[in-house]
Order: sequence, then C-alpha cells, then structure tokens
Amino acid sequence: MPTVLCLDVGSTWTKGSLVSERGVLLGTAQHPTTPPEVLDGVRAVTEDLGAHGAEVLACSSAGGGLRLAVVGQERLVSAEAAYRVALSAGAKVVHVSSGELDGAGLRTLRASRPDLVLLVGGTDGGDASVLLHNARRLAVNRVTCPIVLAGNASARDEALDLLRGTGRTVVPTDNVLPDVGELAPGPARTAIREVFLDHVIGGKGLSRGPAFRRLVRAVTPDAVLAGVSRLSAVLAAGQDAAGAVLVVDVGGATTDVYSAVSTVDDSAIERTVALPADRRTVEGDLGMRWSAPGVVAEAVTERLVTSAEAASLHAEAGRRAAEVDWVPGDAEQVAVDLRLAGLAAVLAVRRHLRLVDGQLGPRGAGLLVLSGGVFRHAGDAGVAEVEEVLRADPVLRPVLREAAVLVDASYVLAPAGLLASAGRAEVADRLLTDALSHRAVPSA
Repeated sequence: MPTVLCLDVGSTWTKGSLVSERGVLLGTAQHPTTPPEVLDGVRAVTEDLGAHGAEVLACSSAGGGLRLAVVGQERLVSAEAAYRVALSAGAKVVHVSSGELDGAGLRTLRASRPDLVLLVGGTDGGDASVLLHNARRLAVNRVTCPIVLAGNASARDEALDLLRGTGRTVVPTDNVLPDVGELAPGPARTAIREVFLDHVIGGKGLSRGPAFRRLVRAVTPDAVLAGVSRLSAVLAAGQDAAGAVLVVDVGGATTDVYSAVSTVDDSAIERTVALPADRRTVEGDLGMRWSAPGVVAEAVTERLVTSAEAASLHAEAGRRAAEVDWVPGDAEQVAVDLRLAGLAAVLAVRRHLRLVDGQLGPRGAGLLVLSGGVFRHAGDAGVAEVEEVLRADPVLRPVLREAAVLVDASYVLAPAGLLASAGRAEVADRLLTDALSHRAVPSA
C-alpha cells in the first residue's frame, strides 16, 4: 500500500511519521538534526521507518524558525500589523520599529537577526515619505535579508525600485493597512510564507545542495496550525457545538499556542478586524530549557508563585538554561519540569488570549491538546497535575470550563497539517481521529 513519510526537521530533532494512504499511523522515528547537512538526519529517520520509496512531505523550523522584523510608520499600527501577520504565518516577531530609520534604529534591527523584514507604512494614497525614507535606508545599509513590501500602494513601485536598485530581494504585496482602521494582513502572510520557502530555508546553511529546499513545503508552525484547523473541523463534524480547539506546545526555547475557531458559530464571536480564524502565538521567553528563567520571572510578575517557590525555581531554571540537553533523572526533578511546564502553559495561554481578544466563542475551548516532550513522557499523573494547574487559573478557568484534555502523544498535528495542505484532507482526518480519540472528561 502506498505510504507517505511526513517529516518535521527542527533545530534539535528530525521527526518522522509514516502514514498509510488510509490515514493509519504506521510508525514514528526521530534522530538528532544534523547540520550542516540536515539530509543526513532525514536519511536516518527514513531508514529507521523503512520508508524508502514513500512520498515525502516535510516542514522545518531548523535554524531557529522564521524570525520576522517589522519596519513601519506608526508604532501602534506597525506592532498591530506585525502581530496580526504573525498570528498565522508561522513567524516569530523579533523586532518592531516605527518612524524614520536612523543609524541607531538600523543597528538595533540588525542585532535582532531577522530572517526577513516586513516593510509597511501609510494607507493607500496617503503619506509616503516614511515608507520611502525607510526603503532608502534599507537599500544602502547592511540589512541583507529578504524584504516583504506591504505598505502604501501608491509608493510601492518607487520603494521597489529603491530596494532592488541595490540588489535587495524584495517581494511586493498588498498594503497591510489599506485604509484608516482597516488591517488586511492576508496577502502579507502569503508573501512571508513564500519568502520563507524560497529564500530563508535555502539560505541558512542547513544543506549543501538544493534538495532540502525542494523537500520543505512549510514552516513547522504553519503545518501545525493547519493540523489544528483540521482537528477543529473533525470535532465540529461530530457534534453541533464542539467549541474551539486550543493547543499548547511547550518546548525547550519557546511555548507556542494555537487556537482554531473556524468552525465556531461566527455570530457568537465579536470580531476584530482582520483577526484570522485559526491563530498561533509564540512566546520566546517561555520554555523548558533555554528560556526556563523567563518562565520563573514572568510567574513572579503575574503572581503565580510565592517568593519561596520562586527562589527554588529560579535556581532550577538556571541549571536547565545552562545545560539545555540535561534530562531529569529522578522523581523530584521530573516534578520540577512539570511545574515549569504548567507555569509556561498558563502564561502562554494568558498572552494568547490577550492578543486574540479572548475570542474563542461562547463555550470557550472544547478541547485542549498538550504537546511537547514534557507532556508525552509525563504519564497520566503528571498530565493530570498540569491540567489541574491550567483549570485552576482564574484567567483560564472560564475558557477551559468545558474543555476535554489530551496529549498529542504521537505527534500527529504537524503530519496532519502537511497532509491536509497537500490535498489529502481525508487522510489527515483519519490520522487525527485515530491518534487523538482518547479524550479526558472535563473536570466538574
């Protein structure tokens, strides 16, 4: 029977899932990612799964994922546009600037190490001076990453000539702010995805030839978001009011949160302009290893821990940040990891809800999926502990009151997203149904 090998090439691990054409998960494997030739890790996973000859669908966040910097005209509008774009483009916003770029601004921009710059500014037919000034400065300075130009349409051709005149890679698209109060991030999101595939993946020194670039179809968060969207559709097909799907993925460096409300009754949601139905946010200061100190610092700020617990967790977080490959060897250290994971999840979901204006529909989340190695290895008791922390949080309690909880133990969301995006929605749906069919009962 024909099979499909779904690959996720991450910065640390290359993961593979072998799926039959009927949507049955035949096996999974992982191997450390192997830069400067990541295809070595891909071949190792393929060998482990006996997947030679299988069709291959791949996504990647290797090399740190997709780092987005925004150069705009007005701070609030630029920041809002950036985050609206990043909500579903698989990007992490690492820098936002406003007004005319000067020397200090350019140095700060370069220091953020963006993979691409989103250049915005002005409504269509409005003031073009800031956009053109910033295009000139970017054209002649040492900012060499690709640029997505999504500003004032009336100044687009002139800005494009300025940038391309010095050899910059530029992708022009529609304005993210076509009129006052009207945000339209869709075309910019599409352009960013194209730039990621055409320029970023191929430009990070991850592989010696073009084969890896041809293999990768999406940035990993994009693939996961597509999988979350399919999961929402599967659940909605089985019941009248499934509620939103909320996914929390706690990693070593970041905690990503995904929410899908595309199948929730639109009339029950107060809409925000240009807010995508399926969204993703990334918290770069919340993680289990590199960013563990950030979890403790933010937990203190939001008064989630006592001063005594904070002191203890601060020491543990420092150890984890200094030894990112460290694995807990006893029950006490496993408990610390679970505590950090629970705090990271609470903080990340709180931020996500703020950014999407709490719009998950009248029932809140119908399903909460916990993803990440800390949850896959936690056991039932450990997962129950984290679930209790999430449900007890006063901010999250209304959102999770009807939510069932499960763990993505087989890591199927990214493969399902790859399959769905490749025109195999039925295969993706079967994979999700089989792997995520065991749902915990919501707490009373």
